[in-house]
Amino acid sequence: MLGIIGAMAQEVAALKEAMNDVTVRTLAGMDFYQGTIDGKEAVVVRSGIGKVNAAICCQILADRYGVDAVINTGIAGSLRAEINIGDIVLSSDALQHDMDATGFGYPVGVIPQMDVSVFRGDAALIAAARESCARVNPEIGVHVGRVVSGDQFISDKAKKTWLAGTFAGYCTEMEGAAIAQAAYLNGIPFLIIRAISDKADDSAEMDYGEFEAKAIAHSVKLVLDMVRTL
Repeated sequence: MLGIIGAMAQEVAALKEAMNDVTVRTLAGMDFYQGTIDGKEAVVVRSGIGKVNAAICCQILADRYGVDAVINTGIAGSLRAEINIGDIVLSSDALQHDMDATGFGYPVGVIPQMDVSVFRGDAALIAAARESCARVNPEIGVHVGRVVSGDQFISDKAKKTWLAGTFAGYCTEMEGAAIAQAAYLNGIPFLIIRAISDKADDSAEMDYGEFEAKAIAHSVKLVLDMVRTL
């Protein structure tokens, strides 16, 4: 069974429309829609915004549904000049940029007392996503790289420059690395898919509103095609 986590209501609504034989359970304030997409068993859920919501959501998918893999869709701000609004980023790996235990001697981004702080996306899921995107979104760029997550909407050029330079991030958002960590701890393959809605700089608030719907449409088309081919 595949777990599909969206951060936003619009994403989940579009995915639900493709489901059959749906049953719904509400757990931790989240509605989990279990059914089939093209005959494949799946659970679709909106985690809500932020790392805590995202991690709780992923843990429920592990505990209550025993999912075999997790895909997290959503939107993000670009951290690289070559990654344009509308493009897709697939997570080679993910980390939390706001994890800061430097006062205890740890490098920024490192989680104390864990052997891993950078969580690698699943190679097979990345390959499937690239193939699907070429089929359903041939007009946009697809990039495989690092997703950096924190409980912050990045709309400051200086912070963007710091994130890109410190972590070599490709995009920044608010849920992916938490889902990646929860998936890692449960031994579940994962992939974070992010459609770029803004440039994570001083224009971010304006661009986000204009391009949000288009970015969501790209990621939903990609996920639905992936499910059909997995």
